[in-house]
Amino acid sequence: MKRASKKEKVMKTILALSIAAWSLFGMTTASFAGDPENTLDLHLASGRVVIEMRPDLAPRHVARIKELARKGFYDNVVFHRVIAGFMAQTGDPTGTGMGGSGQNLQAEFSPPSKARHARGTVSMARAQSPNSADSQFFICFAPAPFLDGKYTIWGHVVEGMEHVDAIKKGDERQNGTVDDPDRILSLKVAADIEEQGGK
Repeated sequence: MKRASKKEKVMKTILALSIAAWSLFGMTTASFAGDPENTLDLHLASGRVVIEMRPDLAPRHVARIKELARKGFYDNVVFHRVIAGFMAQTGDPTGTGMGGSGQNLQAEFSPPSKARHARGTVSMARAQSPNSADSQFFICFAPAPFLDGKYTIWGHVVEGMEHVDAIKKGDERQNGTVDDPDRILSLKVAADIEEQGGK
């Protein structure tokens, strides 16, 4: 039997280390993947979007989003501010960008070493005060590193980003305000859908 050459041994070692690193990376970045209690089903006119929530980064925000979703708070709410190449913002029942649920949340900002505003990141909108986030959130179309460490990241789109891309865009000259905006048809915690038999 032919003995493995030194080069083959090195390549096998590199491959083994790569697999180990990938396994570790996957465990840390997707630790809540497949957890129905920390997964949201967002239904848009164009299709279904799956959001993996990150209670390890923002436990208070995740708890509040789930509480509101379970009350049907987000159902039929519009994407009132949508800027091409940046983000789509929703979560205001008045559709004006000035409303919310009436409960502000203490900021849970993540350092860039833990979480960044990448394509598909779901993060809380807020006013000037760091602790003014309520129910409004946005989904990034593209990386937005200037937001890192300044807004609370609480989730990431893991499926259906093409449907987020299809959300009607607003006028950039009007700060992304959308005429006749698209809506959230429903936003539900996946665990609740499973309990209802997938309805």
